[in-house]
Amino acid sequence: MGALLYIRLIGYTTGTLLELFWMVVILGYRRQRNFERVFFFLCLALFFFYSGSLLALNSQIHYQQPPAGLQQFAIVIISTGLCMLPALLLHLHMEYADTRGMLRVKRWKWAVLFLFYAASFHLVYRRIPPLLQEPHFNFLVPGSSLGDGFAITFAAALAWSAVWQWRFMLSAPDRPQRYFHTALLLFFTLSFLAVSGLHLGPFQVETQTADSLGTAFGLLPILPFATLIYLVWRHNFLQIGRQKNLLYAVSATFLALLYLSLVRRVGTWLEPLLPPEAAASILLFVLVIFIEPLQRVLGRRLEETAHREMERVQRLTAEIQVEARQGNLQELNRFIERRVKDQFEFEGAWLDILQPDLGPNLARKCGHEGEESFSFSVNQPGRLNAVLSVRPHGAMLSGEIRAALEFLCEQLPGSLDLCRLIDEKLHLERELAERERLAALGQMAASISHNLKNPLGSMKTILQLQLENPEMPESMRRETRMILQEIGRLSAKLNQLLQFSRSPLLGEGRTAKCNACEVAREVVGVLRPEAERQGLALELNPAATGLIVAISTEALNDILTNLVVNALDAATRGGHVKVELSQKDGNGLATVEDDGPGIAAELKEKILQPFFTTKTQGTGLGLAIAARRASDAGGKLEFESPVKNGRGTRFTVMLPVEKTAVKT
Repeated sequence: MGALLYIRLIGYTTGTLLELFWMVVILGYRRQRNFERVFFFLCLALFFFYSGSLLALNSQIHYQQPPAGLQQFAIVIISTGLCMLPALLLHLHMEYADTRGMLRVKRWKWAVLFLFYAASFHLVYRRIPPLLQEPHFNFLVPGSSLGDGFAITFAAALAWSAVWQWRFMLSAPDRPQRYFHTALLLFFTLSFLAVSGLHLGPFQVETQTADSLGTAFGLLPILPFATLIYLVWRHNFLQIGRQKNLLYAVSATFLALLYLSLVRRVGTWLEPLLPPEAAASILLFVLVIFIEPLQRVLGRRLEETAHREMERVQRLTAEIQVEARQGNLQELNRFIERRVKDQFEFEGAWLDILQPDLGPNLARKCGHEGEESFSFSVNQPGRLNAVLSVRPHGAMLSGEIRAALEFLCEQLPGSLDLCRLIDEKLHLERELAERERLAALGQMAASISHNLKNPLGSMKTILQLQLENPEMPESMRRETRMILQEIGRLSAKLNQLLQFSRSPLLGEGRTAKCNACEVAREVVGVLRPEAERQGLALELNPAATGLIVAISTEALNDILTNLVVNALDAATRGGHVKVELSQKDGNGLATVEDDGPGIAAELKEKILQPFFTTKTQGTGLGLAIAARRASDAGGKLEFESPVKNGRGTRFTVMLPVEKTAVKT
């Protein structure tokens, strides 16, 4: 056998195993992305070409006259792989451009791909059947047997791929990828020139030269696919490099297959000297010499990988500790999810709190059960029960990443607990500062009350005496009444300011109790004349039994009064305001609902803030007083707007209920 035959035999074997290697890696990786799917079919097309060429070459070596069926089978798979190669090659470049965000208009992408795939299927349908009838097929340069249509399509795909590689090279994110795309640019340029010269050139190439060029061109794709293995392993190209165990397992399997192929081949060569079984035994026994060095190398590699992952986790834990000192559990939760995703290059990461020990706003249930994700327990008995779920780009996690995540989950409870304690400390500090502010406000309000209410009272008394004077002109009497109304409004605002600034005594809201139905009747009775004056219907629906709630009568009166007054102001003439008392889930509910225009969406976050108001004559303290009184009693104030048909507002006060109930 000549040197060219040996080169082809070794090259076709290497190409077949290399493409099979990538097909197995992609199947094991199982990333749900079009790029990997197209890459798989491109490898399959090249596998057809190399395996068919290897089959034809071995049949020529072993048979003086190769069987016709074997030859036809080789022709079919070689031609099928070559016919599909241009469309798949161009499709792969477009999908890669799409993953890089470089493909903005996708309509022309599918139009171009439709033309190329149509041309490929046309070649398969029109060219392969005649080839089976021809006596000779050029296995050295199989593209020449497919005709000028294939050559033109293939040359166009190679030229377009070279243009894409030029763009990828200019926008490469790092130096290794830039070098890789530069090499591919050179590869596709040379391939375009080779196809044009072999199939479309105006001059005739000698047979021996054409065979040499055809062999070199056929083995040329081995270089980029082999280089891609290095980039994936060394630089995590295409995010496959994280799956080290997958790469090691597939590599070891294919090296074993390649060595077994070598054993069989060498046994055939040495058959005149040694029986094939003896040669195979010797070659297999030689492997024992390399077991210990191989074990040392692999052990050192695995140890370095494990150390690298643990160092990465320690840096990540330090970052999480720094973030935990901010005292915001929700932000810490989002920070952990984002950094785990970025650090380990996952497709997604979620930290789900299964029990609400860290606060109701943080607790949530897992929403990834149906997805391909891996879960790790984050547990601290009696304090925390959480799950860290991750979804890699592929279908599996390598052993070192799994160990690193388990180590991280052992550190997370401490960080979450630290954040919770700091959050509680900040909450207490804010509450203390708020109480100090309210105390200062109370002192200021008391001073204002002392300095203003007495003069206002004197002014009101004098004006009332003046109104009793029958000699006062009617015009002055009307103006005096107006002044009295303004003095009354000013006094009410001073009382409201005093009411808001007054801080309850410790435990006052929880030890007091009252009959909510009686308080509601009193409030509605006082405010019904005002409702009738405004042309509104004020209704009361008390509970079936007396509702004893854990709040003082004065505090509940303040809450209901402010809510009903706001509802009367919001409702339009002819509208309704309804006050309803009920009991649900061990809590007393006092609901005040109006059928006014509702609360604007942009105001919903502000209406409970002190001193915020949309009224020209308001102080902005009514709802703040109601919310604060409810909170001091261990309850809460909620609202809903709109309620029905895009209108209305419903405020609900939830208060603890005493176990005893008094019938009304």
